[in-house]
Amino acid sequence: MSLIKEKIDPEKLPKHVAIIMDGNGRWAKSRGEERTFGHKNALHAVRNAINACNEVDIPYLTLYTFSSENWKRPSDEVSTLMSLLTETLVEETESIFSKGLRLHVIGNLDRLAPIVKEQLQHVMDLTKDNTRGNLVLAISYGSQDEIINAVKNISNDVKNGNLEIENINEQLFESYLYTKNFPPVDLLIRTSGETRISNFLLWQIAYAELQFLDILWPDFTKDIFFQCIVNYQSKERRYGLTGDQITSSKF
Repeated sequence: MSLIKEKIDPEKLPKHVAIIMDGNGRWAKSRGEERTFGHKNALHAVRNAINACNEVDIPYLTLYTFSSENWKRPSDEVSTLMSLLTETLVEETESIFSKGLRLHVIGNLDRLAPIVKEQLQHVMDLTKDNTRGNLVLAISYGSQDEIINAVKNISNDVKNGNLEIENINEQLFESYLYTKNFPPVDLLIRTSGETRISNFLLWQIAYAELQFLDILWPDFTKDIFFQCIVNYQSKERRYGLTGDQITSSKF
């Protein structure tokens, strides 16, 4: 067993971990290769994150797979990413199912090619009864778009008489988000040394612990994930309260 994994307190696990998987292009360029080479070699890191999460029984893992802004990248790179996504889903379907994971997808899926949507739906249907954990892929996802879409839908419900303005609160707003059935994010990890959120789960990370790692995504290992959990567990999460209030509430 990993020595780092042994340090994890099973009573203080986050319910929801989200990862911004960044650095594929730089990883490839450092090896004199094209950016797409980095994307192709990132699958091992994805497996590491999923397996590590599964091993310590964290119920929700969300991976920032393809952002709404990524559509602006060169067409050949976008095409490669979409092909890789489809191929990976085919290759990993049995593994996802055997681990007892249920696949979810969040984002504007209307922009995806039919073959990609069909494969995603196939895996979601196949795993819909799995209860060991939840793997959430954020694809064609942008948090600002998600929030605007929620506001529009709330406005329509108010306009049509299906919702009273006085009943709008945090809980109701969350029910209009893509993540309405998921717990809030407890831990957000970003690789590559960048310290941006990049339009990812802006509402959902309101009280998340943020960890920015210098490593590039293809170098991400299970031990790195376990260390992030250990670091998370060393923090006192106060949700706006004082440390003394948190301490006194435990007794």
